Amino acid sequence: MSQSVSNAAICLQGNHVWFETNTSGEFNAPIGAVIRQVVSGNVLLLDDEGKEQWIDASNINSVRPMHPTSVKGVDDMIRIGDLNEAGILHNLLIRYQENIIYTYTGSILVAVNPYQLLPLYTTEHINLYTKRRIGDLPPHIFAIADNCYFNLRKNREDQCCIISGESGAGKTESTKLLLQFLAAVSGQHMWIEQQILEATPILEAFGNAKTVKNDNSSRFGKYIEIYFNEDGIMQGAKIEQYLLEKSRVCGQAQDERNYHILYSMLMGMSTEKKKLLSLGTAHEYDFLTKGNCTSCEGHDDVKHYADICSAMKILMFADSEQWDVNKLLAAILHLGNLHFQAAMYDNLDCCELMESSHLSMATKLLEVNPLELENAMTHRSILIRGESVTTPVSKAQAAGSRDALVKGIYDHLFVWIVNKMNTVINTLATNNPGNVCRSIGLLDIFGFENFNSNSFEQLCINLANEHLQQFFVRCIFKQEQAEYVQENIAWQQIEFTDNQKTLDTLAVKPMNIVSLIDEESKFPK
Repeated sequence: MSQSVSNAAICLQGNHVWFETNTSGEFNAPIGAVIRQVVSGNVLLLDDEGKEQWIDASNINSVRPMHPTSVKGVDDMIRIGDLNEAGILHNLLIRYQENIIYTYTGSILVAVNPYQLLPLYTTEHINLYTKRRIGDLPPHIFAIADNCYFNLRKNREDQCCIISGESGAGKTESTKLLLQFLAAVSGQHMWIEQQILEATPILEAFGNAKTVKNDNSSRFGKYIEIYFNEDGIMQGAKIEQYLLEKSRVCGQAQDERNYHILYSMLMGMSTEKKKLLSLGTAHEYDFLTKGNCTSCEGHDDVKHYADICSAMKILMFADSEQWDVNKLLAAILHLGNLHFQAAMYDNLDCCELMESSHLSMATKLLEVNPLELENAMTHRSILIRGESVTTPVSKAQAAGSRDALVKGIYDHLFVWIVNKMNTVINTLATNNPGNVCRSIGLLDIFGFENFNSNSFEQLCINLANEHLQQFFVRCIFKQEQAEYVQENIAWQQIEFTDNQKTLDTLAVKPMNIVSLIDEESKFPK
């Protein structure tokens, strides 16, 4: 009875409240709403999603008051009165609706992707956030970058910024903005700064693709280490890449594309060069049409190719090297158009390569013997007691061999491009190997993935993210609360989900999932 009276007291027109939705969606949390009308104990709510809902008197207990700090939102969620999942989501939503995409949680910055270019990253903004403490100004990614740079110089300790989130959250753009700020505050506007910035479009061209969630999704993880001397001047950088999604080269899900560079090359390359490589349009290649999507709205492939060529010149790629890259990409497209037909030989399933001009072109570009390439795809060799035995393979196995070759070529090409850029931008290793500099590391790795059809790559990606999640849990909850206990500070214990058991099952225990997969893969097929 007292609960009903209490709820009736808060159900006044204009009051902000929470109400239980009892949905089975991704976020099963109360939703914020404002009371529009109260009639005979029934309450009309306008919720955060803009929907009107009537709550009858019998369900009035599903409504509870909203803390004043949650009504207008706060720029640091530590100050939220409703410190729970509903309060956090509501706070981010009402700020997002006002084009305020950045919010602090202590020293952590939460960024919500606006999917539009906001006027927040000008030279004036860089100057505004330089040499300012976090909290002096509204939340901004430049404040995080300046905090890293300030601590690097003041404490003379290496810094690291972890950028995590699900696919499409804006991690890649955030990384570029951090690089932009650090290059600007370095203050010298040297050639090396320009080279480091130009590495990004090359990485995106060869490592990013259109997915159903994101038109410029990074399909690899990267760690960029930026070096500064004692005066805080940018001296160089080093890029490490992880988990390139090689399977995308051979196939894509519905409404997704292969890597940007393949479409940009076909659209942006001159007719004369395309003729030398025997290239046509994207619709002519199997590897580019698996997702029934060859164009991407807002992505100008012609301009993109020109930008890539320009960036490669700045990164000191010779004309001959750029041409070799184009030859390998063209060879991949030609290999993708090779098809096999089933056959029988001595009562064994085998296959034959169907006649095609793509074979001669692919072997010419790869500079290999056509017959040897054909045999490598249609046969396999195994060692038995020290002797090599060659047997024919089925049509499906031959296609698998072709795809494995293509994935290997693209993977090695991507690694070579990253290493080539490192020889240019990592001037410390090449010019001053004994010089000691401090560094700021930027980790940009794709977030948790869960598609309709998942593969081993999704397992690896999610395992990496589970490790990142455990890092956050350890820093934010475990270590912090352990310190409270050590110093006898009175506080209310915060309950949190610890994913350590998930990590143990995946990769830590002696009989973990990864080791079992590894063992299974070694059995002869």
